[in-house]
Amino acid sequence: MRVLPLRLKTPWLRLLLAGGLVGLSVPLVHHAVPCKLVPTAQATASRRPVQERVEPLVWQLLDQSPTVRVAILLTAQADLRPAVQIKDSDERGAFVLARLSQVAQVSQRPLLDLLQQQGQQVRAFFVANVLYATVDRPLLDRLAQREDVRRIEASVERLWIEPPAVAQREETPAHSAVRAAVEWGVQSVRAPEVWALGFAGQGMVIADADTGVDHTHPALRAQYRGAVGGVISHDYHWHDAIHGVRGNPCGADNLAPCDDNGHGTHTTGTVVGDDGVGNQVGVAPAARWMGCRNMDRGFGTPERYTECFQFFIAPTDSRGGKPQPSLRPHVINNSWGCPTDEGCAPLTLRVIVENTQASGIFVEASAGNSGPGCSTVNDGPALLEAAFSTGAYDSAGRLSGFSSRGPVLVDASHRLKPDVVAPGSRVRSTLPGGRFGNLSGTSMAGPHVVGVVALLWSARPSLVRQIEATQALLRATADPHVGVATPQICGAWSSDVVPNHTFGFGRVDALAAVTR
Repeated sequence: MRVLPLRLKTPWLRLLLAGGLVGLSVPLVHHAVPCKLVPTAQATASRRPVQERVEPLVWQLLDQSPTVRVAILLTAQADLRPAVQIKDSDERGAFVLARLSQVAQVSQRPLLDLLQQQGQQVRAFFVANVLYATVDRPLLDRLAQREDVRRIEASVERLWIEPPAVAQREETPAHSAVRAAVEWGVQSVRAPEVWALGFAGQGMVIADADTGVDHTHPALRAQYRGAVGGVISHDYHWHDAIHGVRGNPCGADNLAPCDDNGHGTHTTGTVVGDDGVGNQVGVAPAARWMGCRNMDRGFGTPERYTECFQFFIAPTDSRGGKPQPSLRPHVINNSWGCPTDEGCAPLTLRVIVENTQASGIFVEASAGNSGPGCSTVNDGPALLEAAFSTGAYDSAGRLSGFSSRGPVLVDASHRLKPDVVAPGSRVRSTLPGGRFGNLSGTSMAGPHVVGVVALLWSARPSLVRQIEATQALLRATADPHVGVATPQICGAWSSDVVPNHTFGFGRVDALAAVTR
């Protein structure tokens, strides 16, 4: 795919981006520009007691091991509030990249020098102005004394997707006489009725942060943004955040899309999948997709999700250079959960999600699979206020027993979650190798919402990249008729009052959102 030069209306943005960025993880800015830092809590972080700068889990891990991998979130953070007022999409993306990059360059150098003097292999990112490094107790003590450090959080590898008992994976024939051409979940969110109006996701790009994607699948290859006119280029459309692993069937640092688990191929298919011969598994088949592998066979780390979010804000070529924010996606599907109490770097993740949405990218997140108990939405990014989280229901319209519920207590917010629910039990979609199969989990529900956003923005251009307005519309048009096998009161809300902590505002409804 030929990448057109970025034409910016603001001269200082042209100057700032002229030098580009070196790689994905080291921000480089060649020209100084006016820049504001976020005030209030972030600016006052240096006045907090030293012990509050280190997540307790980090100390616990150092009791078990001489070193631990950590995320070092800096006090200085970019003020991106003006971005929402920028009407031109390309200008908005360039503004966010420029401001994030400059704040990182200005503030990271002293810490980088210190860590490199200590012989540490440090990785620097601008998406949240964060450094990742391996530290021992003396170095951690030293970092915790610094006023330019806001928070030090653990970066631990954990399983981020459904366990086999929830997923209940089963393969299905590519063609079956007993199946409708359009899968039940796609019908349930009323996507075909929107297609009949002439909107199937045209002009929209969705991103999948997952275990990878099989871009050769018959139901996905035509929708891959890197495939144009029979020519395939992975520059700006694919990134692999898996480095230095062994035994992975895809290896590491893949320059072409690869799925080491099948989960990512399945979730991508639910958004855009259509092989043209009867397997209509995707909600928005006219949309295009791009991807980033942030899990090693289902196991993720904060460092990997940071790398993928940064790639989506400013896609790069295969060597990690020449960023083009104009090629950022419209919506990101996050069918994974990062356990807040198990090394998920929760504050870092919150800043990342907020910065991503500041650039006009809709961030959807699966609610989790710890139901049916209350207050089981415990993982990021689903628990975050900025993210739009999705629970699951089955083909009978009943809430899936595994679907996590609110209120969110892990951060003491009592926040209402999930926002909506979508089809998530025995969802048929694509699997690597040209296959199809059923999977269950809120991971399967989230892509339905991503597809609905693609349909909505395709039909109503005035809403494109308007995150808050889109979230409000999806909530307002959701169908409140959700069956609950065992009604229970979660927090201050019950399942017969909408919205509630059981299924949020109800079942996402594409037609109602488009025609309201």
